[in-house]
Amino acid sequence: MLDPQKLFVPPSLSALQAMYSIETGGAQLALVVDEQGILLGTLTDGDIRRGLLNGQRLDSTVDLMMNRNFRFIYNTEDELHGLNLMRQDQLLQMPILDSKGCVVKVLLLDDLNKQKILPNTAVIMAGGLGTRLRPFTDNCPKPMLPIHGKPMLEILLDQCISSGFRKFYFSVNYLKDNIINYFGDGEAWNVEINYLIEEAPLGTAGSLALLPTNIECPLLVMNGDVLTRLNLKQLLDFHTAYESSSTICVREHITTLPFGVVEANGADLVGFKEKPSYTQLINTGIYIIEPSILSMLSPNTALDMPALLESVRIAGKRVTIYPLHEPWIDVGTPESLQKAYQEWSSGE
Repeated sequence: MLDPQKLFVPPSLSALQAMYSIETGGAQLALVVDEQGILLGTLTDGDIRRGLLNGQRLDSTVDLMMNRNFRFIYNTEDELHGLNLMRQDQLLQMPILDSKGCVVKVLLLDDLNKQKILPNTAVIMAGGLGTRLRPFTDNCPKPMLPIHGKPMLEILLDQCISSGFRKFYFSVNYLKDNIINYFGDGEAWNVEINYLIEEAPLGTAGSLALLPTNIECPLLVMNGDVLTRLNLKQLLDFHTAYESSSTICVREHITTLPFGVVEANGADLVGFKEKPSYTQLINTGIYIIEPSILSMLSPNTALDMPALLESVRIAGKRVTIYPLHEPWIDVGTPESLQKAYQEWSSGE
Protein backbone atom coordinates (compact mmCIF):
# COMPACT_ATOMS: atom_id res chain seq x y z
CA MET A 1 0.00 0.00 0.00
CA LEU A 2 1.20 3.48 -0.86
CA ASP A 3 2.49 5.44 2.15
CA PRO A 4 1.08 8.97 1.74
CA GLN A 5 3.81 10.42 3.98
CA LYS A 6 6.32 9.68 1.23
CA LEU A 7 4.43 12.26 -0.84
CA PHE A 8 4.49 15.02 1.80
CA VAL A 9 6.40 18.22 1.03
CA PRO A 10 6.40 21.55 2.91
CA PRO A 11 5.09 24.68 1.16
CA SER A 12 8.55 26.27 1.35
CA LEU A 13 10.16 23.52 -0.75
CA SER A 14 11.32 24.45 -4.24
CA ALA A 15 9.54 23.02 -7.25
CA LEU A 16 12.78 21.36 -8.34
CA GLN A 17 13.04 19.52 -5.00
CA ALA A 18 9.35 18.59 -5.04
CA MET A 19 9.82 16.92 -8.42
CA TYR A 20 11.72 14.16 -6.63
CA SER A 21 8.62 13.27 -4.59
CA ILE A 22 6.45 13.39 -7.70
CA GLU A 23 8.78 11.09 -9.63
CA THR A 24 9.62 8.61 -6.86
CA GLY A 25 6.56 8.60 -4.62
CA GLY A 26 4.58 6.18 -6.76
CA ALA A 27 1.58 8.47 -7.29
CA GLN A 28 2.78 11.11 -9.78
CA LEU A 29 1.80 13.56 -7.07
CA ALA A 30 3.21 15.57 -4.17
CA LEU A 31 1.09 16.57 -1.17
CA VAL A 32 1.83 20.01 0.26
CA VAL A 33 1.19 19.91 4.01
CA ASP A 34 1.79 22.28 6.93
CA GLU A 35 3.58 21.45 10.19
CA GLN A 36 0.44 19.80 11.56
CA GLY A 37 0.13 17.58 8.49
CA ILE A 38 -2.94 19.41 7.15
CA LEU A 39 -3.18 19.23 3.37
CA LEU A 40 -2.77 22.69 1.82
CA GLY A 41 -2.60 21.67 -1.82
CA THR A 42 -1.58 19.06 -4.35
CA LEU A 43 1.24 19.33 -6.86
CA THR A 44 1.66 17.44 -10.12
CA ASP A 45 4.03 17.69 -13.05
CA GLY A 46 1.31 19.63 -14.87
CA ASP A 47 1.04 22.16 -12.03
CA ILE A 48 4.79 22.82 -12.23
CA ARG A 49 4.67 23.30 -16.00
CA ARG A 50 1.73 25.72 -15.69
CA GLY A 51 3.70 27.61 -13.05
CA LEU A 52 6.69 27.85 -15.39
CA LEU A 53 4.44 29.17 -18.16
CA ASN A 54 3.08 31.79 -15.73
CA GLY A 55 6.50 33.14 -14.83
CA GLN A 56 7.54 30.93 -11.92
CA ARG A 57 10.92 29.17 -11.86
CA LEU A 58 12.15 25.77 -10.72
CA ASP A 59 13.55 27.44 -7.58
CA SER A 60 10.13 28.97 -6.78
CA THR A 61 8.38 27.52 -3.72
CA VAL A 62 5.63 24.98 -4.29
CA ASP A 63 3.00 27.10 -2.54
CA LEU A 64 3.11 29.34 -5.64
CA MET A 65 2.31 26.45 -7.99
CA MET A 66 0.21 23.99 -6.01
CA ASN A 67 -3.46 23.29 -6.69
CA ARG A 68 -5.45 24.65 -3.76
CA ASN A 69 -8.77 23.49 -5.23
CA PHE A 70 -7.97 19.79 -5.15
CA ARG A 71 -10.64 17.09 -5.11
CA PHE A 72 -10.80 14.84 -2.05
CA ILE A 73 -13.11 12.71 0.04
CA TYR A 74 -13.28 12.21 3.80
CA ASN A 75 -12.40 8.89 5.40
CA THR A 76 -16.04 8.58 6.48
CA GLU A 77 -17.10 8.27 2.82
CA ASP A 78 -17.15 5.15 0.69
CA GLU A 79 -13.95 4.80 -1.36
CA LEU A 80 -16.05 3.66 -4.30
CA HIS A 81 -17.55 7.16 -4.35
CA GLY A 82 -14.04 8.58 -4.63
CA LEU A 83 -13.15 6.22 -7.47
CA ASN A 84 -16.30 7.20 -9.34
CA LEU A 85 -15.39 10.87 -8.96
CA MET A 86 -11.92 10.11 -10.28
CA ARG A 87 -13.32 8.39 -13.36
CA GLN A 88 -15.78 11.22 -13.87
CA ASP A 89 -13.10 13.93 -13.65
CA GLN A 90 -10.33 11.83 -15.23
CA LEU A 91 -8.13 12.05 -12.14
CA LEU A 92 -5.25 9.66 -11.54
CA GLN A 93 -5.22 10.14 -7.78
CA MET A 94 -7.31 11.54 -4.95
CA PRO A 95 -6.43 12.12 -1.26
CA ILE A 96 -8.61 10.85 1.57
CA LEU A 97 -8.69 13.24 4.56
CA ASP A 98 -9.69 12.91 8.20
CA SER A 99 -11.87 15.49 9.95
CA LYS A 100 -8.82 17.71 10.61
CA GLY A 101 -7.82 17.79 6.96
CA CYS A 102 -4.85 15.43 7.31
CA VAL A 103 -4.17 12.82 4.64
CA VAL A 104 -4.83 9.24 5.69
CA LYS A 105 -4.69 7.59 2.26
CA VAL A 106 -4.34 8.31 -1.46
CA LEU A 107 -6.61 6.61 -3.98
CA LEU A 108 -4.96 5.62 -7.26
CA LEU A 109 -6.89 4.80 -10.39
CA ASP A 110 -4.68 1.90 -11.44
CA ASP A 111 -6.42 1.22 -14.69
CA LEU A 112 -5.55 4.70 -15.92
CA ASN A 113 -1.91 4.09 -15.06
CA LYS A 114 -1.68 1.07 -17.34
CA GLN A 115 -0.04 1.71 -20.67
CA LYS A 116 -2.38 2.15 -23.59
CA ILE A 117 -1.46 1.80 -27.23
CA LEU A 118 -1.60 5.25 -28.79
CA PRO A 119 -3.13 5.86 -32.23
CA ASN A 120 -0.57 8.61 -32.85
CA THR A 121 2.36 8.34 -35.25
CA ALA A 122 5.92 9.30 -34.30
CA VAL A 123 8.25 10.81 -36.89
CA ILE A 124 11.97 10.82 -36.08
CA MET A 125 14.25 13.00 -38.18
CA ALA A 126 17.35 10.90 -38.86
CA GLY A 127 18.72 12.32 -42.11
CA GLY A 128 21.27 14.85 -40.88
CA LEU A 129 24.88 14.86 -42.07
CA GLY A 130 26.38 15.15 -38.57
CA THR A 131 29.11 17.47 -39.85
CA ARG A 132 30.13 18.75 -36.42
CA LEU A 133 30.61 15.18 -35.19
CA ARG A 134 33.17 14.11 -37.76
CA PRO A 135 35.13 11.85 -37.85
CA PHE A 136 32.58 9.86 -35.78
CA THR A 137 30.01 10.31 -38.56
CA ASP A 138 32.27 9.63 -41.53
CA ASN A 139 30.84 6.12 -41.87
CA CYS A 140 27.95 6.23 -39.40
CA PRO A 141 24.85 8.45 -39.50
CA LYS A 142 24.62 10.60 -36.37
CA PRO A 143 21.44 8.95 -34.95
CA MET A 144 23.21 5.58 -35.12
CA LEU A 145 26.13 6.63 -32.91
CA PRO A 146 26.07 4.21 -29.97
CA ILE A 147 25.58 5.21 -26.35
CA HIS A 148 26.80 2.28 -24.23
CA GLY A 149 26.36 -0.05 -27.18
CA LYS A 150 22.89 1.10 -28.28
CA PRO A 151 22.30 3.55 -31.16
CA MET A 152 20.73 6.85 -30.12
CA LEU A 153 17.90 6.21 -32.57
CA GLU A 154 17.12 2.92 -30.83
CA ILE A 155 17.09 4.69 -27.45
CA LEU A 156 14.50 7.11 -28.87
CA LEU A 157 12.51 4.24 -30.37
CA ASP A 158 12.44 2.38 -27.04
CA GLN A 159 11.29 5.53 -25.26
CA CYS A 160 8.46 6.06 -27.73
CA ILE A 161 7.41 2.41 -27.45
CA SER A 162 7.30 2.63 -23.65
CA SER A 163 4.97 5.64 -24.02
CA GLY A 164 2.54 3.68 -26.21
CA PHE A 165 3.64 4.54 -29.77
CA ARG A 166 3.56 1.73 -32.32
CA LYS A 167 3.61 3.56 -35.68
CA PHE A 168 6.85 5.19 -36.80
CA TYR A 169 8.37 7.02 -39.74
CA PHE A 170 12.12 7.56 -39.89
CA SER A 171 13.19 10.39 -42.17
CA VAL A 172 16.53 9.34 -43.68
CA ASN A 173 19.11 10.63 -46.16
CA TYR A 174 22.80 10.45 -45.19
CA LEU A 175 24.00 6.80 -45.03
CA LYS A 176 20.35 5.79 -44.95
CA ASP A 177 21.04 2.10 -45.58
CA ASN A 178 22.76 1.86 -42.19
CA ILE A 179 19.48 2.83 -40.55
CA ILE A 180 17.14 0.86 -42.80
CA ASN A 181 19.19 -2.34 -42.54
CA TYR A 182 19.32 -2.09 -38.74
CA PHE A 183 15.64 -1.38 -38.03
CA GLY A 184 13.93 -2.91 -41.05
CA ASP A 185 10.15 -2.77 -40.79
CA GLY A 186 10.24 -2.70 -36.98
CA GLU A 187 9.12 -6.31 -36.50
CA ALA A 188 11.95 -6.99 -34.03
CA TRP A 189 10.48 -4.29 -31.78
CA ASN A 190 6.87 -5.32 -32.45
CA VAL A 191 6.17 -1.98 -34.12
CA GLU A 192 5.64 -0.65 -37.64
CA ILE A 193 8.48 1.40 -39.12
CA ASN A 194 8.30 3.12 -42.51
CA TYR A 195 10.83 5.46 -44.09
CA LEU A 196 10.68 8.94 -45.58
CA ILE A 197 13.48 8.90 -48.14
CA GLU A 198 15.03 12.33 -48.67
CA GLU A 199 16.68 12.37 -52.09
CA ALA A 200 18.33 15.62 -50.96
CA PRO A 201 18.46 17.05 -47.41
CA LEU A 202 15.05 18.57 -46.60
CA GLY A 203 15.73 20.11 -43.19
CA THR A 204 13.89 19.31 -39.97
CA ALA A 205 10.41 19.72 -41.45
CA GLY A 206 10.56 19.33 -45.25
CA SER A 207 10.35 15.54 -45.23
CA LEU A 208 6.96 15.70 -43.48
CA ALA A 209 5.50 16.42 -46.93
CA LEU A 210 6.32 12.78 -47.77
CA LEU A 211 3.88 11.46 -45.14
CA PRO A 212 0.64 9.84 -46.32
CA THR A 213 -2.47 12.01 -46.38
CA ASN A 214 -4.62 9.72 -44.23
CA ILE A 215 -3.05 10.59 -40.85
CA GLU A 216 -5.76 11.72 -38.43
CA CYS A 217 -4.11 12.04 -34.99
CA PRO A 218 -1.52 14.55 -33.77
CA LEU A 219 2.03 13.67 -34.81
CA LEU A 220 5.04 13.46 -32.54
CA VAL A 221 8.08 14.84 -34.37
CA MET A 222 11.54 14.46 -32.84
CA ASN A 223 15.06 15.15 -33.99
CA GLY A 224 17.06 11.93 -34.08
CA ASP A 225 19.96 13.41 -32.14
CA VAL A 226 18.23 14.35 -28.88
CA LEU A 227 18.17 12.33 -25.70
CA THR A 228 15.57 13.13 -23.05
CA ARG A 229 13.49 11.50 -20.34
CA LEU A 230 10.40 13.52 -21.24
CA ASN A 231 7.05 11.81 -20.64
CA LEU A 232 5.68 11.81 -24.18
CA LYS A 233 2.12 10.92 -23.14
CA GLN A 234 1.99 13.99 -20.91
CA LEU A 235 3.21 16.08 -23.84
CA LEU A 236 0.36 14.78 -26.00
CA ASP A 237 -2.15 15.46 -23.22
CA PHE A 238 -0.87 19.03 -22.90
CA HIS A 239 -1.19 19.60 -26.65
CA THR A 240 -4.77 18.33 -26.63
CA ALA A 241 -5.78 20.28 -23.53
CA TYR A 242 -4.56 23.55 -25.05
CA GLU A 243 -6.29 22.83 -28.38
CA SER A 244 -3.10 23.72 -30.18
CA SER A 245 -2.25 23.27 -33.83
CA SER A 246 1.41 22.82 -32.89
CA THR A 247 3.37 22.43 -29.68
CA ILE A 248 7.10 22.97 -29.31
CA CYS A 249 9.09 21.71 -26.33
CA VAL A 250 11.36 24.39 -24.92
CA ARG A 251 13.98 24.45 -22.22
CA GLU A 252 15.22 27.27 -20.03
CA HIS A 253 18.80 28.26 -20.80
CA ILE A 254 20.68 30.71 -18.59
CA THR A 255 23.61 32.67 -19.98
CA THR A 256 25.89 34.50 -17.56
CA LEU A 257 28.10 37.20 -19.01
CA PRO A 258 31.68 37.02 -17.70
CA PHE A 259 31.90 40.82 -17.54
CA GLY A 260 30.24 43.63 -15.68
CA VAL A 261 27.68 45.46 -17.82
CA VAL A 262 27.52 49.24 -17.97
CA GLU A 263 24.06 50.74 -18.44
CA ALA A 264 23.95 54.14 -20.10
CA ASN A 265 21.48 56.69 -21.37
CA GLY A 266 23.32 58.49 -24.12
CA ALA A 267 26.49 59.88 -22.56
CA ASP A 268 25.21 59.46 -19.00
CA LEU A 269 25.95 56.51 -16.75
CA VAL A 270 22.79 54.87 -15.45
CA GLY A 271 24.23 51.97 -13.47
CA PHE A 272 26.14 48.73 -13.39
CA LYS A 273 25.21 45.06 -13.51
CA GLU A 274 27.96 42.76 -12.33
CA LYS A 275 28.12 39.62 -14.50
CA PRO A 276 24.35 39.52 -15.19
CA SER A 277 22.47 36.38 -16.17
CA TYR A 278 19.91 36.24 -18.95
CA THR A 279 17.25 33.54 -19.25
CA GLN A 280 16.01 32.40 -22.64
CA LEU A 281 13.87 29.54 -23.94
CA ILE A 282 15.61 27.26 -26.43
CA ASN A 283 14.16 24.82 -28.96
CA THR A 284 14.68 21.18 -27.91
CA GLY A 285 13.77 19.58 -31.25
CA ILE A 286 10.59 17.88 -29.96
CA TYR A 287 7.16 18.81 -31.35
CA ILE A 288 3.53 17.81 -31.63
CA ILE A 289 1.74 18.94 -34.79
CA GLU A 290 -1.77 18.46 -36.09
CA PRO A 291 -2.08 16.60 -39.43
CA SER A 292 -3.74 19.68 -40.96
CA ILE A 293 -0.38 21.46 -40.79
CA LEU A 294 1.03 19.06 -43.39
CA SER A 295 -1.00 20.82 -46.10
CA MET A 296 1.22 23.89 -45.61
CA LEU A 297 4.28 21.98 -46.87
CA SER A 298 5.52 21.88 -50.44
CA PRO A 299 6.88 18.59 -51.88
CA ASN A 300 10.66 18.25 -52.19
CA THR A 301 11.25 21.64 -50.56
CA ALA A 302 13.76 22.04 -47.77
CA LEU A 303 12.25 23.58 -44.64
CA ASP A 304 13.22 23.68 -40.97
CA MET A 305 10.67 23.29 -38.21
CA PRO A 306 11.05 26.84 -36.78
CA ALA A 307 10.17 28.30 -40.20
CA LEU A 308 7.15 26.01 -40.46
CA LEU A 309 5.89 26.92 -36.99
CA GLU A 310 6.37 30.62 -37.73
CA SER A 311 4.20 30.16 -40.83
CA VAL A 312 1.61 28.38 -38.71
CA ARG A 313 1.59 31.23 -36.20
CA ILE A 314 1.31 33.90 -38.92
CA ALA A 315 -1.63 31.96 -40.38
CA GLY A 316 -3.45 32.54 -37.09
CA LYS A 317 -3.22 29.00 -35.76
CA ARG A 318 -2.29 28.43 -32.13
CA VAL A 319 1.29 27.39 -31.39
CA THR A 320 2.00 26.55 -27.75
CA ILE A 321 5.20 25.95 -25.82
CA TYR A 322 5.77 23.05 -23.42
CA PRO A 323 8.46 23.71 -20.76
CA LEU A 324 10.82 20.76 -20.51
CA HIS A 325 12.55 20.33 -17.14
CA GLU A 326 13.56 16.70 -17.61
CA PRO A 327 17.12 15.74 -18.60
CA TRP A 328 17.82 16.65 -22.24
CA ILE A 329 20.92 16.54 -24.42
CA ASP A 330 21.29 17.72 -28.02
CA VAL A 331 24.02 15.39 -29.29
CA GLY A 332 25.55 17.58 -31.98
CA THR A 333 29.19 17.98 -30.98
CA PRO A 334 31.95 15.72 -29.62
CA GLU A 335 31.50 17.44 -26.25
CA SER A 336 27.78 16.68 -26.10
CA LEU A 337 28.43 13.12 -27.26
CA GLN A 338 30.82 12.68 -24.33
CA LYS A 339 28.16 14.16 -22.02
CA ALA A 340 25.67 11.60 -23.29
CA TYR A 341 28.13 8.79 -22.46
CA GLN A 342 28.49 10.17 -18.94
CA GLU A 343 24.84 10.93 -18.16
CA TRP A 344 22.94 8.16 -19.98
CA SER A 345 23.50 4.79 -18.35
CA SER A 346 23.21 1.68 -20.48
CA GLY A 347 19.72 0.48 -21.19
CA GLU A 348 18.09 3.91 -20.80
